Formats: sequence, structure tokens, C-alpha cells
Amino acid sequence: MSEASEAVGEALTARVTVDEQGAVTGWNAGAARLLGYTAEQVVGGPATALLAHPPGSVGDEAGSVGDEPVSVGGSSWAGPVDAGSAAVGSADGMAPPTRPPPMGLPLTDQPPAGVPLADRARWHGALLLRHRDGRRVEARVVAHHRSRDDGVRDWLLVCAVPESPTRPRADEDALMRWGFLESPCCATSVHDTDLRFRRSNRAAQRALGLDEQYLRGLRITDVLPTTSARDVERLMRRTLETGEPRHVENVARAPGESRQHAWAVDLYRVQDGDGRVLGVATTGHDMTEQHRARQRLQLIAEASTRIGSTLDVTRTAQELADVAVPGLADFVSVDLLTSFEAGQEETTTGGSLPLRRVAHQSVLPGAPEAVLQPGDVDVYPDSSPPAESLRTGRAVRRQVTEAAVAAWVAGDPVRTARVRDFGLHSVIAVPLSARGVALGVAVLVRHRRPEPFQHDDVVLAEELAAKAAVCIDNAWRYTRERRTAVTLQRSLLPQRLPEQSAMEIASRYLPADARAGVGGDWFDVIPLSGARVALVVGDVVGHGIHASATMGRLRTAVRTLADIDLPPGELLTHLDDLVGRLATEADALGDEGTAGDVGATCLYAVYDPVTRRCTLARAGHPLPAVARPDGTVELLPLPAGPPLGLGGLPFEALETELPEGSLLALYTDGLIASRSPDSDVDDGAARLCRSLTAPAASLDVMCDSVLDGLLPGTPADDVALLLARTRVLDASRVATWDVEADPAAVADARKKAVGRLADWGLADAAFVTELIVSELVTNAIRHGEPPVQLRLIHDRTLICEVSDAGGTAPHMRRARTYDEGGRGLLLVAQLSRRWGARPGAKGKTIWAEQEIEGPEGEGFWN
Repeated sequence: MSEASEAVGEALTARVTVDEQGAVTGWNAGAARLLGYTAEQVVGGPATALLAHPPGSVGDEAGSVGDEPVSVGGSSWAGPVDAGSAAVGSADGMAPPTRPPPMGLPLTDQPPAGVPLADRARWHGALLLRHRDGRRVEARVVAHHRSRDDGVRDWLLVCAVPESPTRPRADEDALMRWGFLESPCCATSVHDTDLRFRRSNRAAQRALGLDEQYLRGLRITDVLPTTSARDVERLMRRTLETGEPRHVENVARAPGESRQHAWAVDLYRVQDGDGRVLGVATTGHDMTEQHRARQRLQLIAEASTRIGSTLDVTRTAQELADVAVPGLADFVSVDLLTSFEAGQEETTTGGSLPLRRVAHQSVLPGAPEAVLQPGDVDVYPDSSPPAESLRTGRAVRRQVTEAAVAAWVAGDPVRTARVRDFGLHSVIAVPLSARGVALGVAVLVRHRRPEPFQHDDVVLAEELAAKAAVCIDNAWRYTRERRTAVTLQRSLLPQRLPEQSAMEIASRYLPADARAGVGGDWFDVIPLSGARVALVVGDVVGHGIHASATMGRLRTAVRTLADIDLPPGELLTHLDDLVGRLATEADALGDEGTAGDVGATCLYAVYDPVTRRCTLARAGHPLPAVARPDGTVELLPLPAGPPLGLGGLPFEALETELPEGSLLALYTDGLIASRSPDSDVDDGAARLCRSLTAPAASLDVMCDSVLDGLLPGTPADDVALLLARTRVLDASRVATWDVEADPAAVADARKKAVGRLADWGLADAAFVTELIVSELVTNAIRHGEPPVQLRLIHDRTLICEVSDAGGTAPHMRRARTYDEGGRGLLLVAQLSRRWGARPGAKGKTIWAEQEIEGPEGEGFWN
């Protein structure tokens, strides 16, 4: 545009600036043309001087604009004001706030009631101004209340200047017509009352794929024989009948185009000035990019909720494939490096990389495009997009051409056939990596959708892959830790129950479900001296490797304390001290996994098959259940001891007699924990008691029956169950003698022991037994206190016990060459399988076990 043209265009708009005090500060050529004043004549003067009725005029001096009254009043510039202003030239906030602005001016841009005029950003309305030659000029003014760059606030008033009659004017009808026809982005068509095309602009012709001469006279269903076109025509008919405008959005593919477009179409009825209906107009806007962006956001939102719903690697990979099909691709495969699955970090810069197919998904049932099935291992050709993606660590997008197929899958007829049979034409390969480690690759393929992958699709695929990779890595780490914890826990539990004759025992251990993690439940069966047996069930607080490790330490401690034959209450006291030390160590180390979270419950029971007495103590553990041979079942009323780790409180024991054939059930709280809001632990214990009365072919069968009856599938917490049926040692297999506290009584004790061995058919063990009896009885007489008692027990081993009332514990020592004594216990240790001492209610018992040959088993037991 020339400078002259720009000057003429500038003169067609009057621009005036007025400060907050009502003085004119700016005046352009358009204002001069409108009112005939030059800038020198106006700038610096009051704006009120330009009004057709100066302030103070009254009566018939009032004027009007249109049907609205315009009055004059006020003694100072009042600015543009509300309806009812008395000054024709009022303009928002330009007056000093010394008096309310006059009323009477017609306004069309009113702010909410109560907003001061000076606070309005814009006002518009009609003003009557005075021309230099004295005539009135009606001006439709827009006033902007603004802040200049220097921070000063003022008003900018603008209005259009009427054009000169001599200046050529554009044909407005032609301008409107060509503006409609040439619109590049708004696809507009006009239809008659039969819904046939009459006129269409270039954008509509381009969208429909036909020139106007082909469109005219056709209906939209003739041009686009699709379901969406029929829906649009149905809405056009309703708009024609009701006059109600409608808005519709649909996705369609123009004839001859491979890519679908999303359209937002507005329908409205066309009628003339007399209200006669002429037809329907349609205006469409191509919203493809917005639609695709919305789809991408929806897919990302869906991925955030669907991918990673579990801590299972395979499930997570399948979720990635399910989300991407069909929203992004027609077929998706997810392969993981075998080195990643093995826990090894492998370079991906070169060489063959074996991958295992973990998941895939397709728009076709059964995924017939897949070359591999889940679980299969294969190597992608080096030149293929998946291999390139793994090498570079970046997403790869490729078009599938004959040359590309030959380069990618040369020598692989199966892959070549799949590509050609299904018409694969576009592929994206995205590496799966997390924490800087390559996990595998996801491959996305299109063959049903004709449009190839675009750059935005690559970005979306990378986002989905990044989300899935983190979830897969988390799932794999969790799986590895859980597998380690389960392996550790199972290695710490009894691999098989030890041989002993006091009880028939069966056990079960069920780890918690994957969400809860492996816990610290444990059980143990410990053979003790005197044919007795100890039963242990415990539960460590928490889950995971820390709980399993703590469980292992406590189980070892219990076995150690049981070996020195501590009574149940005293054993739990020592165990309580140990747990307290573990908690202190964890706090000192600041281990987030264990600090302040070391604790356990435990139940310890010792059964003696000779006396049929069972002694039990518990530390915060559930009560054991006993089913007696007469059919009664009860929870033994053990004193309630505190959980291990609290310290400072005693553990009281209960001693009870269990008839032969009694069934003792020890368990952890996971077995009876409430699975319903309507039940509690007491209900679980009651159900356990009922299940113990059900007939079963064996204890193993009963274990399974109890678990099936109390647990609904996989438990939410670890469960340990120990069932033990009592046996009683036949009185004929036990021999007891009181021994006088006289060294001369040793010979008689040896004689009685040898005689009983002969009765049991164990004459071969007489020599060793004589030596053991002689040494133990001699020690009791010399170093102990009366009364002294000798007992022989014929169990799986031959057990020799000597008891006295003394409290001094024996110990071996190394005798010097010329010492006459000090070799007794050393001799006992050499001749027996194992030996030891245990405290009693009064005094102590020294015992020794020998291996024997001869009949054994149930014949020894009642």
C-alpha cells in the first residue's frame, strides 16, 4: 500500500485522546476531517467544547439520537456516562469524580450494576458533536479506558469518518459474495428447501472433493453415501422444519483421501426479510488437528489408568498392547530382552539381541499377523526397525515398501509373507527403557487404517512406551524381590518335618497374595530330650525381605533356646529381649524398611509323651485349639502375653494334660482373619474349631480341609497351620529307679539298667549303657544333691536320664595326663549321639541318647 493510500485510510478513522481531567491530548487527521478542527485548535482545550450542547444548556437545546433522548447538563466534562446522561459528549470516566455524571445517553455496553464508570475498560454510544462550521455531527463513538506505556491512564475515543461521496465504494454485495465463495477455511454451502446444493464456497468444494457445477442439484447423501452424511441430512431436515440451529461433529474421509478429517458443522435455516423460508445453510470447520489432539489426550488418560494396574510383567505388557489397539495401531507386539528377564544388563549397541514375545494385540481376532506367540524367543534382523530402535535408543518410524521389506526381513520368508498378506504399510518401533536400562521394544503396525503414522503418532507411542516401561520395570523389580523373599522364607521354614514319635504332625504354609507381599509367618517342630517335642508358630510384623530375614533370625533363636531346654515362658522372655535388640539396631541404622517396625507374635508348646502333659506360652499370638478324643473342641485359655519386642512383661505358661489322640491346632492370624465386614476374628476361631471335628483320612487331608473352609482363595495375609495329634509312650518302654546318694549304689544302678536292656532285647547296647549310667550317676552323687533318679526310655533312640536336686550345671573340661578324674562327661559325649542338661522344677536332669538297632515304631506306642 502506498503512503498516500495509508494516509487516506488513516483519515477514515477519527482518534482522540483525553486525559483524566477532560483535556484533549491527541487529535488525528480523521478527527480533523470529522469536525473540521486542526490539532492546534483543539489539543489542550476541554473536550466539552466539542459537544453540540455545551454544559448548562437547557430546554429546547436538548437533542436526541434515534429514539433515545440526549440532554445537556453539568458544568464540567462528564465523560461517557450511563443511560440518562445530560451531556451528549459524555465518555466513561473521563470526568473528574467531583459530581455524578449526567444521565440520558443511550449505551449498549453496560457493565454490571454498581461498577463505577471510571473503572470500566470500554464504553460505546452515540454523541452529538459540533462541527467547526456550526452544524451538528452524529458520531458513534467507542471509548477505551487504558494505561499507556508510561503508566498514565487516559481515554482513547474512536469513530468511523463518513466517506466522501466522490470516493468510489466497493460493491458490498459482490464483496459479501466473493468473501463467501473464497473462504479458505470455513466450508459453507447453501441448500434449498429440498436440501439440494445451490451454492458452495471453495473450502466446501475441496472438502467434498467436487466442483460446484457437480454439486449443484445434488443432496449431501448423493455426494457422500455414508451413515454420517445421512445423519447430517436428517438434522438439516429438522432445522428446516423447526428453525432451530444445530451443531454436529463427525469424522469422515473425503473421496480420494486416505486420511480422515473431523468436522464441526453448524446448521441454520435461511429466510428472507418477510420470514419466507429459503433453505438451509451448513458451515463446517475442519477440526482434525483438535480432534486428533483430543484423541491423544484421551489415549494418554486411558493409559494412565489401565497400564500398570498390577505388579505383573506380562499383564503390564499386555495392557500396553490393549491400550494402543485400535486407538493408535492395528497391531502391537511387546518383546522383552531375555537378558533383562534374567536380571542382566546387556549392551544394545550391536550384535544379535534375543527377545521374548510377552504380549501382542490386533484388530483381527487371534492376531494372525503375529510371527511369534507369547513365550517364543527370536532375534529381529539387524536392519529391521525394532533392531534399529534398540541400537539407537530412539523411536523409529518407517513406511513399508517392497525395497524396505527386502532389506528388513531378507531371508525370513515367514515375516515377508505376513507383511504382504496383511498389507502392512506403516510401522513404529519404540524402545522400552527405564532407569537408563533397555528392557525391550514395542512395535506398532498399521494395515487396516490407510493413513500412515505421523510424527504426532511417534510422540504418542513414546509416551505410552515410557509409561509402560516404568511399570514393567517396577513389576519386574517387585517380582524379583518377591521371588527372593519367598525363596528365603521357604528356605528358612522346615523343608520336612523331623522324625519323632511324640506326635503325628502335618503342616501347611500359604504366602499372601502379590499385593500384600511375603510376610514373616513361620512354624517349626523341634525334637527335645526325653522323647518330648516342641511346637512353634510365629508371625513377624510386616512383609517383604525384611520380614523374612527377621523370621529367620527368630526361628534360629528359638531352636537355640529350645536346645538348652528352657521352659516356654522363659524361652519367650529371652526371645522378647532379642526382638527388642533387633528393633534398636534397626533404629540405629536408620533402615526405612525395618526401623520402628520390628515385632512378632509367637506360641511355644512342649509335649511330653511319657506324662501326657503339654506346657504352652504365648506372646500376643492367637489361642491354640484342642480337639479331644471325646469330640469336644476348645481354645486353650492361655494367659495373654504381650507381643515380642515390648519388653518388661512376664510370659506365663499353662500346663494341661492331653489324652492320647488329642488334636492340637497352632496357626497364625491370617487363618482366622475376618474376610467379611459382618464377621470378626472370633467367628474365624469358631469356624476353625468346627472344622477340627470333621472326619478326615489323615492330618494332611484335614489341613487342606481346614484351609479350604476358612480361606476364600488366595489369602490376604500369610497363613501357617500346624496340626499335631498326640501319642503316648507305653509304660513298658520307660524304666525309673531311685538311687541312694551313696557311691556304692552305682553298681546296683548299672545292674538294673543292664537287666532292663535285656528285657527290651537291647543286650548289644549294654556295654555302652553301663558306662553312661555309671558316669552320670556317679556325677549326680558326687556333685549333685539327693534325691537322685535314673530313667531309661526306649524310643527311636535309647535315652538315659539322671536327675538330682542340685542346681549346678555340668560341663566338660580337659583333664591333664595324671588327673584321676574329669573325663566322665567327655566319655559320655564320645559314646552317645548327643547329650545335654535341662533344668527342672527342682534341680536338673542330665541325659544322653544312643543309636540302637532293633524293633521300633508304632509298636512302642499306645
